[in-house]
Amino acid sequence: MNDTRRNLFCVVSFYLGLAALPLSAASPSGTEGGMILSLDDAVLRALENNLTLKKDLIDLSSAEYAADRLWSEIFPAISASAGASFSSPLFTGDGFDPDGAGQFSLGLGISLGFNAGIPYAMKNIRLAYQTKMLNYEDARNQLEIQTTKDFYSLLAERDNLVYLTDIYNLAERQLARNQTAFNNGIVGELTVMQSRLSLENARYNLSAANLAYTSRVGELLAALGIDQDTQAVLEGKIEITRIDADAEELIRNYLPQRPDIVSRRQEIERLETEEKQITLSARGPSLNLSTQWTGRNGGQSADTFTDSLSGTATVSIPIDPWIPGTSKSQSVQNAKLAVDKAKLDLKIAEDSAKTQIRSLVSNLRNSWDSIEIARFSQRVAERSYELTEQGFRNGTVESLTLEDARNNLANARQRLLQSELAYQTMILDLSAALNINWKDLNKMIPGESRESR
Repeated sequence: MNDTRRNLFCVVSFYLGLAALPLSAASPSGTEGGMILSLDDAVLRALENNLTLKKDLIDLSSAEYAADRLWSEIFPAISASAGASFSSPLFTGDGFDPDGAGQFSLGLGISLGFNAGIPYAMKNIRLAYQTKMLNYEDARNQLEIQTTKDFYSLLAERDNLVYLTDIYNLAERQLARNQTAFNNGIVGELTVMQSRLSLENARYNLSAANLAYTSRVGELLAALGIDQDTQAVLEGKIEITRIDADAEELIRNYLPQRPDIVSRRQEIERLETEEKQITLSARGPSLNLSTQWTGRNGGQSADTFTDSLSGTATVSIPIDPWIPGTSKSQSVQNAKLAVDKAKLDLKIAEDSAKTQIRSLVSNLRNSWDSIEIARFSQRVAERSYELTEQGFRNGTVESLTLEDARNNLANARQRLLQSELAYQTMILDLSAALNINWKDLNKMIPGESRESR
């Protein structure tokens, strides 16, 4: 082999080595010295800085304010008045009198109304507060679960970067060995070119994965209220626990406490209360008490002051709501139908929840088998690469076969990562379906605990 070609390959290899330098700087290890972000920190920051959750808290505070002041429903209407008037006969025996009588008046009135629906209106205000409280707690739980999913997804991407870096280093070492062998006349030009192509592919995969990881970390930081340019190092690792649960037992024990089920029941109670309120307000008698004090000063004598106190009590009994077909009668009927629809909605929600829990439990069992297969596939791929690399060194295996073995190793590692991430995600979904903390779920249903690597 001529010296010109050999020198050309040496120069190309040198520049390939230089091009590989930015990868190490862009890898996760490049964030050393930045802030350390754990899962607990991420969840805490998400709960503190989420804008939607803050809006829900404002609504909750408003509902609580109303629930603590139920007396406002029967607080009387109070009014005060003041006035001045002038009066004079237009024509008298003596002609027009410009100094006619003028008077001033003050008044104070209180009106208090009662109807049979007031107690149920108060109860509905309390139910509205309880519903807001439930929705707020559910929103917090959903945000915590979503943040946990995002964090574990990033951990999987981080570990994948480590694997891709290993693949890149293997390809780089292989190119160096092939270049040396080529320089010594042991292998041909095609072998070196194939090694160089493998290195370029490994570099591209690592660079693309690193850019995606950096972007997603920035998105997580922004969601947590942290500057996206902050250098953050994620702390933790994926640890999964095999869960062998009885779906029917979980349904019996935890279905009644699901937020959507509780919310449906509260809605039924609210509508039943509203039905009673509408019925009694429309058809029941109402009582109105009012009193009025009036004081006057003026008239023929400016020194004259007179006052009066009056009061009324009125009982009203509506007639038209009792007549079928009237608008108020239809309002009462619609209130009853709304209760029936809410009960059907509860049944639909319960059936859907049962199906979801059964599906998640079944998928967990199948996913664990997938994890076991993926772990075994990774061991096989690692051993296959070792034997293939040894055969390549002995000259019994071609470079393309070695490249295939290296790619199979990368795919096996990625498959295992994705399998374990999917299993962890299903655990989070099951904990959300049961409305319990996912860590408590692992404790209540002990199984086989294994780390991701």
